[in-house]
Amino acid sequence: MRNTVLIPTYRRPQDLLRCLQALLEQTKPPFQVIVVVRDIDTDTWQFLEEFQETTLPLDTVKVTVGGVVAALNAGLEAVKGDTVSITDDDAAPRPDWLERISAHFTSDSRIGGVGGRDWIHQGDKLLDDSCEVVGQLQWFGRVIGNHHLGMGEPREVDVLKGVNMSFRTSAIAGLRFDERMRGTGAQVHFEMAFTLALKRAGWKMIYDPAVAVDHYPAQRFDEDQRNSFNEIAWINLVHNETLVLLEHLPPIRRVFFLLWAILVGTRDSLGFVQWLRLLPREGKLAGQKWLASIRGRWQGWQAHVNP
Repeated sequence: MRNTVLIPTYRRPQDLLRCLQALLEQTKPPFQVIVVVRDIDTDTWQFLEEFQETTLPLDTVKVTVGGVVAALNAGLEAVKGDTVSITDDDAAPRPDWLERISAHFTSDSRIGGVGGRDWIHQGDKLLDDSCEVVGQLQWFGRVIGNHHLGMGEPREVDVLKGVNMSFRTSAIAGLRFDERMRGTGAQVHFEMAFTLALKRAGWKMIYDPAVAVDHYPAQRFDEDQRNSFNEIAWINLVHNETLVLLEHLPPIRRVFFLLWAILVGTRDSLGFVQWLRLLPREGKLAGQKWLASIRGRWQGWQAHVNP
């Protein structure tokens, strides 16, 4: 089985170097490595020109539009392998990554996607907590991620995570990442739209904690700065989540989702109950998050009813 690796990158050449070095150490060498680079990213272009490792089957793709969705869609057009494994430039796949991915796809022709754990490094600390429930979409629309905490045996899931997800190219023929996802960089929940579409088409999504990458979350060069509140980034996140779930859930479950989202929500997409929970600790900030969540829900609804 020929494995293509697809890496979108932007202004992080040292992180990209670590990622490429990890691919050189694979027990099953990649058939093709595609790096997608913005046209304005001079630092990365210079790095790639000076990159001396000639044994890596490296292709570069130029993209003129910002955001991970445009980068991945451009990269998909260049894929030549039987599978495509997507990771971030700030991640380093472990040596048996591609070997384990290939084994899953070979074992069952109904498997369309394979994901695994991303071991998060926070400075000198490795986040080693664990959780058994990973990548699940509950009936009323709550999404449980926890891909960075997964443990146990391989199992079917609903959603994979962008830093560590692979697909059978025959399964995704004609499928592309949703360009309606908002954001100028990270475009949170883009992978949820993609994997749920594959599930609807009848393909299995497998999560195996042993299919692992080390993840070193690096600086983002957009409005989404991970651990700090930004109104635009928050609205975009909730918009994306709302749009994806409204289009995936059947009509009756959409009603329950909207009721739950408005009344309860999550810590990332606040409903009324979550606002009350955060209010004593965060005060005004909790109110800002709640209002941004309401706006995101409304805009996601509007995008759904007015495609």
